[in-house]
Amino acid sequence: MKKWNYAISSADKYTSDAMPPLAPILLRDGILENLEAAAKLGYQAIEVHTREEAPIDWDAVNAKIEETGVKICQIITGRLNTEGLCDLMNDRPYVADAAIDGLLQYIDIAAYVGADIVLGWAKGNIPKGGNRDKYMARLAQNLQPVNDYAKEQGVKINIEVINHYEVNVFTTAKELVSFLDEYPELDACYVHLDTFHMMLEEDDFAEAFAAAKGRIGYFHIADSTRWYPGSGNLDLKKMLALLEETGYDGYVSVECFPRGDGYETGRKAIEYLKSIED
Repeated sequence: MKKWNYAISSADKYTSDAMPPLAPILLRDGILENLEAAAKLGYQAIEVHTREEAPIDWDAVNAKIEETGVKICQIITGRLNTEGLCDLMNDRPYVADAAIDGLLQYIDIAAYVGADIVLGWAKGNIPKGGNRDKYMARLAQNLQPVNDYAKEQGVKINIEVINHYEVNVFTTAKELVSFLDEYPELDACYVHLDTFHMMLEEDDFAEAFAAAKGRIGYFHIADSTRWYPGSGNLDLKKMLALLEETGYDGYVSVECFPRGDGYETGRKAIEYLKSIED
Protein backbone atom coordinates (compact mmCIF):
# COMPACT_ATOMS: atom_id res chain seq x y z
CA MET A 1 0.00 0.00 0.00
CA LYS A 2 1.05 3.60 -0.58
CA LYS A 3 3.21 5.33 2.00
CA TRP A 4 1.09 8.28 3.06
CA ASN A 5 2.00 11.63 4.54
CA TYR A 6 0.19 11.99 7.85
CA ALA A 7 -1.22 15.04 9.61
CA ILE A 8 -2.69 15.42 13.08
CA SER A 9 -5.49 17.65 14.36
CA SER A 10 -4.47 20.60 16.50
CA ALA A 11 -5.78 23.89 17.80
CA ASP A 12 -4.09 27.07 18.87
CA LYS A 13 -4.14 27.83 22.58
CA TYR A 14 -6.95 30.40 22.30
CA THR A 15 -9.19 27.88 20.55
CA SER A 16 -8.19 24.98 22.82
CA ASP A 17 -9.22 26.88 25.94
CA ALA A 18 -12.78 27.14 24.60
CA MET A 19 -13.07 23.51 23.48
CA PRO A 20 -14.62 20.68 25.51
CA PRO A 21 -12.23 17.89 26.53
CA LEU A 22 -13.99 15.45 24.20
CA ALA A 23 -13.51 17.21 20.88
CA PRO A 24 -11.66 15.56 17.98
CA ILE A 25 -8.53 17.64 18.52
CA LEU A 26 -5.37 15.92 19.72
CA LEU A 27 -2.70 18.63 20.11
CA ARG A 28 -3.95 21.60 22.13
CA ASP A 29 -0.98 23.76 23.09
CA GLY A 30 0.31 26.76 21.16
CA ILE A 31 0.96 26.22 17.45
CA LEU A 32 4.74 26.26 18.01
CA GLU A 33 4.46 23.52 20.64
CA ASN A 34 2.05 21.55 18.45
CA LEU A 35 4.51 21.60 15.55
CA GLU A 36 7.25 20.29 17.84
CA ALA A 37 4.96 17.57 19.22
CA ALA A 38 3.93 16.47 15.72
CA ALA A 39 7.60 16.22 14.70
CA LYS A 40 8.39 14.00 17.70
CA LEU A 41 5.45 11.73 16.87
CA GLY A 42 6.51 11.37 13.23
CA TYR A 43 3.74 13.36 11.55
CA GLN A 44 4.51 15.42 8.47
CA ALA A 45 1.91 18.14 9.12
CA ILE A 46 -0.70 19.54 11.46
CA GLU A 47 -4.11 21.03 10.74
CA VAL A 48 -4.89 24.09 12.83
CA HIS A 49 -8.30 24.96 14.27
CA THR A 50 -8.28 28.70 14.93
CA ARG A 51 -10.19 31.96 14.63
CA GLU A 52 -9.32 34.25 11.77
CA GLU A 53 -8.69 37.02 14.30
CA ALA A 54 -6.60 35.05 16.81
CA PRO A 55 -3.51 37.04 17.92
CA ILE A 56 -0.92 34.62 16.55
CA ASP A 57 2.62 35.48 15.45
CA TRP A 58 2.55 33.81 12.04
CA ASP A 59 6.17 34.82 11.35
CA ALA A 60 7.19 32.75 14.39
CA VAL A 61 5.00 29.92 13.13
CA ASN A 62 6.75 29.94 9.75
CA ALA A 63 10.12 29.89 11.50
CA LYS A 64 9.03 26.86 13.54
CA ILE A 65 7.79 25.12 10.37
CA GLU A 66 11.25 25.63 8.89
CA GLU A 67 12.93 24.36 12.08
CA THR A 68 10.81 21.23 12.57
CA GLY A 69 10.13 20.31 8.94
CA VAL A 70 6.46 19.86 9.90
CA LYS A 71 4.02 21.79 7.72
CA ILE A 72 0.60 23.25 8.36
CA CYS A 73 -1.59 21.54 5.78
CA GLN A 74 -4.99 23.04 6.60
CA ILE A 75 -6.45 26.01 8.41
CA ILE A 76 -9.84 24.92 9.80
CA THR A 77 -12.55 27.58 9.67
CA GLY A 78 -15.23 26.04 11.88
CA ARG A 79 -14.86 28.53 14.73
CA LEU A 80 -16.06 31.29 12.40
CA ASN A 81 -19.45 29.61 12.74
CA THR A 82 -19.46 27.88 16.12
CA GLU A 83 -18.00 30.90 17.93
CA GLY A 84 -18.50 33.77 15.47
CA LEU A 85 -22.02 32.65 14.40
CA CYS A 86 -21.32 33.46 10.74
CA ASP A 87 -22.32 31.40 7.70
CA LEU A 88 -22.63 31.83 3.95
CA MET A 89 -26.33 30.93 3.71
CA ASN A 90 -27.57 33.25 6.43
CA ASP A 91 -30.80 35.18 5.79
CA ARG A 92 -29.23 38.30 7.28
CA PRO A 93 -26.99 39.77 4.58
CA TYR A 94 -24.60 41.38 7.05
CA VAL A 95 -24.00 37.98 8.67
CA ALA A 96 -23.27 36.34 5.31
CA ASP A 97 -20.99 39.28 4.45
CA ALA A 98 -19.13 38.75 7.73
CA ALA A 99 -18.71 35.07 6.82
CA ILE A 100 -17.21 36.05 3.45
CA ASP A 101 -14.86 38.53 5.11
CA GLY A 102 -13.80 35.98 7.72
CA LEU A 103 -13.07 33.34 5.09
CA LEU A 104 -10.95 35.82 3.13
CA GLN A 105 -8.91 36.36 6.30
CA TYR A 106 -8.49 32.60 6.70
CA ILE A 107 -7.26 32.42 3.12
CA ASP A 108 -4.65 35.09 3.86
CA ILE A 109 -3.40 33.03 6.81
CA ALA A 110 -3.36 29.82 4.77
CA ALA A 111 -1.46 31.47 1.91
CA TYR A 112 1.10 32.87 4.35
CA VAL A 113 1.90 29.48 5.90
CA GLY A 114 1.54 27.42 2.70
CA ALA A 115 -1.72 25.70 3.64
CA ASP A 116 -5.27 25.26 2.32
CA ILE A 117 -8.54 25.81 4.20
CA VAL A 118 -11.38 23.53 5.29
CA LEU A 119 -14.93 24.86 4.94
CA GLY A 120 -17.42 22.95 7.06
CA TRP A 121 -19.87 24.57 9.44
CA ALA A 122 -19.29 28.08 8.08
CA LYS A 123 -21.06 27.17 4.85
CA GLY A 124 -24.32 27.16 6.83
CA ASN A 125 -27.48 25.06 6.90
CA ILE A 126 -30.88 25.37 5.28
CA PRO A 127 -33.36 26.64 7.89
CA LYS A 128 -36.37 24.50 8.70
CA GLY A 129 -38.93 24.86 5.92
CA GLY A 130 -36.47 26.75 3.72
CA ASN A 131 -36.45 26.32 -0.05
CA ARG A 132 -33.39 24.23 -0.87
CA ASP A 133 -32.79 25.68 -4.33
CA LYS A 134 -32.86 29.21 -2.94
CA TYR A 135 -30.30 28.50 -0.24
CA MET A 136 -28.00 26.48 -2.45
CA ALA A 137 -27.99 29.29 -5.01
CA ARG A 138 -27.16 31.74 -2.20
CA LEU A 139 -24.35 29.50 -1.02
CA ALA A 140 -22.87 29.40 -4.52
CA GLN A 141 -23.24 33.17 -4.91
CA ASN A 142 -21.55 33.95 -1.57
CA LEU A 143 -18.89 31.31 -2.08
CA GLN A 144 -17.87 32.78 -5.45
CA PRO A 145 -15.78 35.74 -4.15
CA VAL A 146 -14.17 33.42 -1.60
CA ASN A 147 -13.39 30.93 -4.36
CA ASP A 148 -11.92 33.61 -6.63
CA TYR A 149 -9.71 35.05 -3.89
CA ALA A 150 -8.52 31.57 -2.89
CA LYS A 151 -7.62 30.82 -6.49
CA GLU A 152 -5.68 34.10 -6.67
CA GLN A 153 -3.75 33.15 -3.54
CA GLY A 154 -3.11 29.54 -4.58
CA VAL A 155 -5.26 28.13 -1.77
CA LYS A 156 -7.74 25.25 -2.08
CA ILE A 157 -11.11 25.36 -0.36
CA ASN A 158 -11.84 21.86 0.92
CA ILE A 159 -15.57 21.56 1.59
CA GLU A 160 -16.22 18.95 4.25
CA VAL A 161 -18.84 16.23 3.88
CA ILE A 162 -20.47 16.00 7.33
CA ASN A 163 -23.10 13.60 8.66
CA HIS A 164 -26.80 14.51 8.77
CA TYR A 165 -26.92 14.56 12.57
CA GLU A 166 -24.85 17.75 12.43
CA VAL A 167 -25.75 19.47 9.12
CA ASN A 168 -28.33 19.28 6.35
CA VAL A 169 -26.13 20.24 3.38
CA PHE A 170 -23.41 18.05 1.81
CA THR A 171 -23.90 14.93 3.88
CA THR A 172 -22.60 12.59 1.14
CA ALA A 173 -19.80 12.77 -1.39
CA LYS A 174 -22.25 12.55 -4.31
CA GLU A 175 -24.28 15.49 -3.01
CA LEU A 176 -21.22 17.72 -2.81
CA VAL A 177 -19.92 16.60 -6.21
CA SER A 178 -23.33 17.35 -7.76
CA PHE A 179 -23.18 20.88 -6.33
CA LEU A 180 -19.68 21.44 -7.72
CA ASP A 181 -20.85 20.10 -11.09
CA GLU A 182 -23.76 22.54 -11.05
CA TYR A 183 -21.43 25.46 -10.28
CA PRO A 184 -18.20 24.74 -12.23
CA GLU A 185 -17.07 28.33 -11.69
CA LEU A 186 -16.28 27.29 -8.09
CA ASP A 187 -13.03 25.91 -9.39
CA ALA A 188 -10.97 26.35 -6.21
CA CYS A 189 -13.38 24.10 -4.26
CA TYR A 190 -12.63 20.45 -3.55
CA VAL A 191 -14.13 17.54 -1.63
CA HIS A 192 -13.05 16.83 1.94
CA LEU A 193 -13.94 13.31 3.11
CA ASP A 194 -13.82 11.91 6.64
CA THR A 195 -14.08 8.22 7.55
CA PHE A 196 -16.27 9.00 10.58
CA HIS A 197 -18.88 10.87 8.58
CA MET A 198 -18.64 8.39 5.71
CA MET A 199 -19.38 5.53 8.09
CA LEU A 200 -22.62 7.26 9.13
CA GLU A 201 -23.76 8.37 5.68
CA GLU A 202 -22.34 6.45 2.74
CA ASP A 203 -24.17 3.31 1.55
CA ASP A 204 -21.11 2.16 -0.38
CA PHE A 205 -17.62 3.43 0.39
CA ALA A 206 -16.28 2.46 -3.03
CA GLU A 207 -19.04 4.42 -4.79
CA ALA A 208 -18.39 7.47 -2.62
CA PHE A 209 -14.69 7.47 -3.39
CA ALA A 210 -15.38 6.89 -7.08
CA ALA A 211 -17.83 9.81 -7.18
CA ALA A 212 -15.17 12.14 -5.78
CA LYS A 213 -12.29 10.78 -7.85
CA GLY A 214 -9.91 13.51 -8.93
CA ARG A 215 -11.64 16.07 -6.68
CA ILE A 216 -10.58 15.07 -3.19
CA GLY A 217 -8.60 17.86 -1.55
CA TYR A 218 -8.32 16.54 2.01
CA PHE A 219 -8.96 13.40 4.03
CA HIS A 220 -9.68 12.80 7.71
CA ILE A 221 -9.23 9.38 9.28
CA ALA A 222 -10.64 7.93 12.50
CA ASP A 223 -11.90 4.51 13.53
CA SER A 224 -15.46 3.51 14.40
CA THR A 225 -17.09 5.76 17.02
CA ARG A 226 -14.39 8.33 16.13
CA TRP A 227 -11.66 6.87 18.32
CA TYR A 228 -8.07 6.62 17.08
CA PRO A 229 -7.22 4.43 14.05
CA GLY A 230 -6.71 0.84 15.13
CA SER A 231 -9.03 1.01 18.14
CA GLY A 232 -12.26 0.00 16.42
CA ASN A 233 -13.71 -2.20 13.68
CA LEU A 234 -13.56 0.01 10.59
CA ASP A 235 -11.48 -1.51 7.77
CA LEU A 236 -9.12 1.43 7.42
CA LYS A 237 -6.70 -0.46 5.20
CA LYS A 238 -9.50 -0.88 2.67
CA MET A 239 -10.50 2.78 3.04
CA LEU A 240 -6.95 3.90 2.29
CA ALA A 241 -6.75 1.54 -0.69
CA LEU A 242 -9.94 3.10 -2.08
CA LEU A 243 -8.51 6.56 -1.43
CA GLU A 244 -5.35 5.63 -3.30
CA GLU A 245 -7.41 4.51 -6.30
CA THR A 246 -8.82 8.04 -6.62
CA GLY A 247 -5.34 9.42 -7.28
CA TYR A 248 -5.35 11.47 -4.07
CA ASP A 249 -1.83 12.46 -3.09
CA GLY A 250 -2.43 14.72 -0.08
CA TYR A 251 -2.30 14.26 3.66
CA VAL A 252 -4.18 11.64 5.65
CA SER A 253 -5.08 13.55 8.80
CA VAL A 254 -5.90 11.95 12.14
CA GLU A 255 -8.91 13.77 13.57
CA CYS A 256 -10.34 11.69 16.40
CA PHE A 257 -11.41 11.95 20.01
CA PRO A 258 -8.51 11.90 22.47
CA ARG A 259 -8.58 8.79 24.60
CA GLY A 260 -6.90 10.18 27.66
CA ASP A 261 -3.84 12.15 26.59
CA GLY A 262 -4.00 13.60 23.07
CA TYR A 263 -0.28 13.13 22.47
CA GLU A 264 -0.47 9.43 23.34
CA THR A 265 -3.59 9.04 21.21
CA GLY A 266 -1.67 10.55 18.31
CA ARG A 267 1.20 8.14 18.90
CA LYS A 268 -1.08 5.09 18.84
CA ALA A 269 -2.79 6.37 15.68
CA ILE A 270 0.37 6.84 13.63
CA GLU A 271 1.89 3.58 14.81
CA TYR A 272 -1.20 1.71 13.59
CA LEU A 273 -1.41 3.57 10.29
CA LYS A 274 2.24 2.87 9.50
CA SER A 275 1.76 -0.78 10.44
CA ILE A 276 -1.01 -1.30 7.87
CA GLU A 277 1.18 0.16 5.12
CA ASP A 278 3.42 -2.90 5.38
